[in-house]
Amino acid sequence: MFNADFLRQALVAAPVILFSLTVHEFFHAYTAYRYGDSTAKDMGRLTLNPLAHLDFFGTIMMFLSGFRFGWAKPVPVNPYNLRNPRVADFWISAAGPLSNIGLAFLFGMVFRVIAAGGMAVPEAVLMIIKFGVSINISLAFFNLIPLYPLDGSHILKNILPAKYEAKLFEFQRFSPYILLFLIVTRSFWFILGPIIIWFIRLFAGNAFFYGF
Repeated sequence: MFNADFLRQALVAAPVILFSLTVHEFFHAYTAYRYGDSTAKDMGRLTLNPLAHLDFFGTIMMFLSGFRFGWAKPVPVNPYNLRNPRVADFWISAAGPLSNIGLAFLFGMVFRVIAAGGMAVPEAVLMIIKFGVSINISLAFFNLIPLYPLDGSHILKNILPAKYEAKLFEFQRFSPYILLFLIVTRSFWFILGPIIIWFIRLFAGNAFFYGF
């Protein structure tokens, strides 16, 4: 796995991973602040400084998974400070994945311009742009999985009728074990792969896979 080609890719992917995870957590913190909770701001998390957000194991997992999924330190939120807590929690949770989708779209548009114009760009720059598309789409949809503690679990909790909350709570008790199973068996790619590839084609076009 750790051959010269992987190490070269890891070196190029590293700044994209750091940037993408940082933006993800920043938008969680910013949205919480906008809804009235300054907890993250008070703890120095309302920043684009990667050191404030990075989780060692979550970052390492990004590399071990072939740049397909990972995580940063969760942003602390005090629900008692939020205006309209249910709506606020939904948007706070959604803000991270949405920020990654937005970044993937921007990187994809840059790639389309380069591909359409047949522009000659350094290989490292092209790799950064392509990683910007694939890593951000992967992060977005990994975090949208409705298993605790991922963002998708909070989103699901807030869109389901309140009468299902107790059943969901019981299910979420087992979520970390399901999540661990999916990570260990590398089942994520079989579940998310087709979705990720579809969005890569949507944002960056077929040239992303076949060259130009």
